[in-house]
Amino acid sequence: MVTAVTMLTSSSCISSCSVFSNLHASSNPPKLQSPVVSLYSNPTASPGGWFSLINVNTAPGTELRPLTSLHPANRFLFQCNCLDTPTGLQSETGVLFSFLRDIGLGEKETHLLLGKYPTLRSMSLDRVRARLLALQSIGISGFALYRLVIKRPSVLMAEEIDSVISFVRDDLEGKVKPAQMERLLTTTAARFLLGFDQKVKLLLHHEVPQDKIAHVVNNVNLNKAICCKSVEEIERTISFLKPYHGIELIVRRPTILNYDLDSQLIPKIQFLEELSGGDVDATGTVLRRLPAILSYSLEHMEGHVEFLRSYAGLSDPEIFKIILVFPNVISASKERKLRPRILFLKQCGLNSNDIFKFLTRAPLFLALSFEDNLAHKLGFLVKIGYEYRTKELAVALGAVTRTSCEKLQKVIGLFLSYGLSCEDIFSMSKKHPQILQYNPSSLEEKMEYLIEEMGREVSELLTFPAFLGYKLDDRIKHRYEVKKKTVGTGMSLNKLLSVSANRFSAKKKQKVLLIIDNSKNEA
Repeated sequence: MVTAVTMLTSSSCISSCSVFSNLHASSNPPKLQSPVVSLYSNPTASPGGWFSLINVNTAPGTELRPLTSLHPANRFLFQCNCLDTPTGLQSETGVLFSFLRDIGLGEKETHLLLGKYPTLRSMSLDRVRARLLALQSIGISGFALYRLVIKRPSVLMAEEIDSVISFVRDDLEGKVKPAQMERLLTTTAARFLLGFDQKVKLLLHHEVPQDKIAHVVNNVNLNKAICCKSVEEIERTISFLKPYHGIELIVRRPTILNYDLDSQLIPKIQFLEELSGGDVDATGTVLRRLPAILSYSLEHMEGHVEFLRSYAGLSDPEIFKIILVFPNVISASKERKLRPRILFLKQCGLNSNDIFKFLTRAPLFLALSFEDNLAHKLGFLVKIGYEYRTKELAVALGAVTRTSCEKLQKVIGLFLSYGLSCEDIFSMSKKHPQILQYNPSSLEEKMEYLIEEMGREVSELLTFPAFLGYKLDDRIKHRYEVKKKTVGTGMSLNKLLSVSANRFSAKKKQKVLLIIDNSKNEA
């Protein structure tokens, strides 16, 4: 017969024992009725230990006494299955198991965890509970909490984490994304978390706006940018970047803080500054327009500059001017975009100086997709009369890089609807290529005003297509109404609109004075 007995006692380590009864064959084996058990043994017995000095009596009230001799038929053996700890600690370990089960750890995972980190057994349950609640207070809960504990069990024990959690929850108002905090605590050893709050506050001290600091923290590698750098390193980085609009750069592109100052930031920025001829402000403008330029390696930047020198025949000041206008030239593939585009310009008859002017006026030419954009626009231009591989085609193509294929088609269709031919559109766009990139609805309003209000013929646009480039209310209507009172309606469109605002105002005053003098003479 095998009987299981559970014993709870305040003076013994035993919480669970197995009772084995070795009884002779008997027709009426003794029955255990509310047995009173007396144990004489070491209260700190080891797991699996056996106890034989046991007296089990069936009669209540029988005096307990040690057994000096025990008949084999009545011999009971107890096997201790307890741990070598006091009962209170055993109980707390059970609660710890419960805590870990609640966050998703199975029995096997818990045993492995406690085996690898035995310190957990001796931790106060209040402390473990407080740490789990603290992690949940910054959004790490559910499966994320389970994943964090499995990958970095020290999060339950490390004291350095407390200040980080408090800072994120209280000072940063819990605005740091839980996934970011999970990454930080998973990838960063506890000793590197010391001073985390001080380093983030350093950014605030250098005028990163309070409402932007969470954005910065959420978009950097906290291990690289903050934890593994000293306060002095972060201070040096900010000081170096300040002449180049450093704080604005950090806010717009927080990943800049991930880079090493001496091996990455300084060489790249100095390269751009040397290319600019030492112009710190212009270098800062490039960085402000495209902070991501610093994500490219120095070798990548040098390769693009050398390509523009050798293949396009451009000088360093010209190359920097193109970068200043369009920093994304550094991100364009040399073989897939730069080489075929510059080859096209050469085939159209452009020399190095022409190429420089073209790229500063139409830098998007280097970035747009050929199949989805440029090829369609080339088709429209050829249809209205442009010849392939000519300077006129290159100039027109440069003008339409700033509009979509759909709008270009609408503009051409609008001109045709007003009775202009493809030859007329070609002629106008050669004189004023920008007409092909204007907004179709704005063009229609101006053409309607020209015909209906001014009483002019649409053919006048052939001689002065720039009319379509002036603002309707501020320039065209205003000047027409003023001049109509003095010179009538038959004025030259060119003279009406191309004269500067100052000259127009001066002439207006002269006309008014002349009218006043004539009125006085007539009187």
